[in-house]
Amino acid sequence: MTTKLLLVATISSAILFSCNPNSSNSIQVVSPTDTLTKHLKPFKAELPTIGLLMYNGVLTTEVTAAVDVFTKATQEGKQLFNVVTIAETEKPIVTEEGLKLVPDYTFENCPKLTVLFVPSAYDMYAQVHNNKIVEFIKQKNQETEYTVSNCAGAQLIGASGIADGKKIVTWIGGGKQLKIDYPNLLVQDDSLVTFVEDGKFSSSNGNLASYVSSLILLEKMTSLEHRAFVESYIYLNRLQKWKK
Repeated sequence: MTTKLLLVATISSAILFSCNPNSSNSIQVVSPTDTLTKHLKPFKAELPTIGLLMYNGVLTTEVTAAVDVFTKATQEGKQLFNVVTIAETEKPIVTEEGLKLVPDYTFENCPKLTVLFVPSAYDMYAQVHNNKIVEFIKQKNQETEYTVSNCAGAQLIGASGIADGKKIVTWIGGGKQLKIDYPNLLVQDDSLVTFVEDGKFSSSNGNLASYVSSLILLEKMTSLEHRAFVESYIYLNRLQKWKK
């Protein structure tokens, strides 16, 4: 009986210690099948923070391209960036392709951003007429070193007025209407231009071209060598050489 009580007491103590985050004797039990813990990347205040705006109907690739590029560590395994997703509320958003994504932050608690990526949807009416989204872009642009739009994200840049007088490109075929809606933007010929940058602002045609805007900015913020490493990591050369 004494042995059983001692065993129960020992187990209880271990549980109490492991559940008390303030205990210096805390025991962290990680299941050998746990795949979450090792993939959670810590937010490090000293690192540049890449912010990815999201909303319902967003094109998945225009979120995941920047994630794919900026979350890659160096060849030595060093984390270079914090990469976070932001939406108007804490609720999961649903992409155009039906993928559910849970934002890391909302407009209210978003940390200071070094870069803001503004993606697109096939129908931008709701986003352009959502004053909270437009105001968030305005406010964050005051602190960012770079602001990037992909595809029809250019319409949100136009609605915010932050890049008036700057060169911008949108989805292939969308430039004519963008000029009409936002005449203060220097809209480039999207039939010829894939990517353009003007000061802190850059933009692309979107979809897979979102990798172009991400990789060019990555090189600017790190080095040509790191960009080449990331391109090799994601097998970009295989895609470039691929033929049907």
